[in-house]
Amino acid sequence: MTDNITLSGWDVLDEAHRVLRATVAAVAPGDWGRATPCAEWTVTQVLQHAAGDQLGYAAAITGEGGPTENPFAPSGRLDQDPMEFLNPTLNAAAAAWSTVGNDVETAPTPLPLGPLPTWVGSGAAALDAAVHAWDIAVATGQPSPLTDDLARPLRKVAAEMVEPLRAFAFAPAITPEPTDTDTALLLKYLGRRPDWAPIIGGR
Repeated sequence: MTDNITLSGWDVLDEAHRVLRATVAAVAPGDWGRATPCAEWTVTQVLQHAAGDQLGYAAAITGEGGPTENPFAPSGRLDQDPMEFLNPTLNAAAAAWSTVGNDVETAPTPLPLGPLPTWVGSGAAALDAAVHAWDIAVATGQPSPLTDDLARPLRKVAAEMVEPLRAFAFAPAITPEPTDTDTALLLKYLGRRPDWAPIIGGR
């Protein structure tokens, strides 16, 4: 897990990549067809989508190396080891973001919003990776990889870019409760139920 890993220098993005790697590495071989919080997508499809999104962020910055498959229509078929599939996409995104310094005002993104302030753009890539790590984790019986320490900065990012994308990429927000943690608040804002669990015996 520590070999051949590229870091971006953007702490939130690097942590999001770390939790996505750890979550994917812990998926049992028989769990790739399981249902996930992403309606109609299996664990494999969420992985393909998350990897494609990271390539999209990389390509927006570098101008090359975008996803070869539509991240919003993942096939659900993976012909290689999941980590061998995922790692190059995260490394590509990290390498691209490593060329964007804190002193750069805006950076291109693959989102319909176009260029965003650099902290929002790098955070959007992190949000994508971290939340899909959560999707995969809860679908496969793993502990949540989203901590309040990670969710807190991601909530600030989400507040900057989610609403214009609500119909495109995010479900309607769920009403929060006074006792919600930062993680629960983030998930609900993105339209996810923090208590989501797979149907026992279901795929």
